[in-house]
Amino acid sequence: MTEIKNNARILAIWLFFCAFMVMAMTGIGAVTRLTESGLSIARWDVISGTLPPLTEEDWQQQFDIYKQTPQYQQINKGMSVEEFKGIFFWEWFHRVWGRLIGIVFAVPMIFFFVKGYIPRDDRLKYLGLLALGGAQGALGWFMVKSGLVDRPSVSHFRLAAHLSLALTIYSALLWMGLKNLQLQKISVPASLKFHGGVALTLVAITIVWGAFVAGLDAGMIYNTFPLMGNGIAPPELGQTPFLYDPASIQFTHRLLAMLTGLVVFSYGLRWTEFHKKIGWALATWVLVQIGLGIATLLTVVDIHTATTHQIGAVILLSCVVFSLYISGDSKR
Repeated sequence: MTEIKNNARILAIWLFFCAFMVMAMTGIGAVTRLTESGLSIARWDVISGTLPPLTEEDWQQQFDIYKQTPQYQQINKGMSVEEFKGIFFWEWFHRVWGRLIGIVFAVPMIFFFVKGYIPRDDRLKYLGLLALGGAQGALGWFMVKSGLVDRPSVSHFRLAAHLSLALTIYSALLWMGLKNLQLQKISVPASLKFHGGVALTLVAITIVWGAFVAGLDAGMIYNTFPLMGNGIAPPELGQTPFLYDPASIQFTHRLLAMLTGLVVFSYGLRWTEFHKKIGWALATWVLVQIGLGIATLLTVVDIHTATTHQIGAVILLSCVVFSLYISGDSKR
């Protein structure tokens, strides 16, 4: 029995570390998008692409490939090789970090399979996670390709899909790690668990909608709060296709953030009756996250602030996921 618990604890540590790497990846991805570096590498070389260019000849070859892209021709024409190296780094680092996540997950998983640490009933779940990781890499390249044809930026729909899958993988890693810890559940009423489900749904939608904001550079306009121009809503609202209008996308993100904040804050307050630390963590962090969102807007998407906002969103998601995992059926 002790050996089984020790094995489960080892699995939990490994899963939490993988989850942390995915969280870090969302931050790296945010910097890659904010620095407009995502289209700097116009090829997908799974093996050879692991190493960056090592000679000036290699750099020039990569730069010549980049010169054929719409981003260079429409936005960065005249960029020097040294400037190119700056944007190349973040996309390269983003891809290498993704490969590292795959290795850190796959290699120990094989070892744990062989050693029998992973229960038979759970093996398909771990293999499913590995498959999702591979799908995420393919989806990332599918996203990049959308900016290599005739437009100088990636599709915001594909960007949102890429982030959605990352959040799914992260949440699954976190949930499975918690499962291995075998924590004692806290009895709560069914209404609170339902409240948590609504909170989780809204947090996820708001984060994914943030990808629309990033993909359309919607944070670069209306950098005031709470007004957008002379009113709460932008004057462009309803004048152009909704999902392609930066002002409408930003306005919707604001509304979602406020609604999510209200739902999560009230959810946290209800939790204080059953576990004060969980309750106040939820209530406090959602306010911090809203503050980071407003700061990102007022600073016209300062890279450091915006990246912190992105990671803060994943932390908020973690708080809600944990609260749902720890929720047991009420005995009242």
